[in-house]
Amino acid sequence: QVQLLESGGGLAQEGGSLELSCVASGSVYAMNAMSWYRQGPGQQRELVAAINPNGRTNHANSARGRFTISRDNARNTTYLQMRALNTEDTAVYYCPAEIAPRMGPILDCWGQGTQVTVSF
Repeated sequence: QVQLLESGGGLAQEGGSLELSCVASGSVYAMNAMSWYRQGPGQQRELVAAINPNGRTNHANSARGRFTISRDNARNTTYLQMRALNTEDTAVYYCPAEIAPRMGPILDCWGQGTQVTVSF
C-alpha cells in the first residue's frame, strides 16, 4: 500500500512564506510525475505546479515567480516553497503523484491535503 502525506500548511500573513512537503510512504519503488493542486473555498481544484522525474517544472500563472516546486527522489518527497503569499492563496493544497510501487501497476495517488490560510 502506498500513501501520500502532506504537511507544512497553517496560518500565514500576507507577504509571508510557507513550505509544504509531501512524502510517499509504503511500498514505493519510484516516483514519476508529482504536482501540487489547490482548492479554495467555493472554487474548483486547480493545478499549482508540477515536476517530472528529471526535475523539469511547470508553474501555473498564479504561482510563477512566487512558488517553487522541487523534489527529493531519494526521500520520495516533493516540496512547494511559497512566498509573497496573499489571501487568494488560501486553500487546501494537495500533492497528487504517479507512483510506481514495488509490485503491481503504477498508481495515481492523492493525499488528504493540508490547509493554508493567509490573512491580512
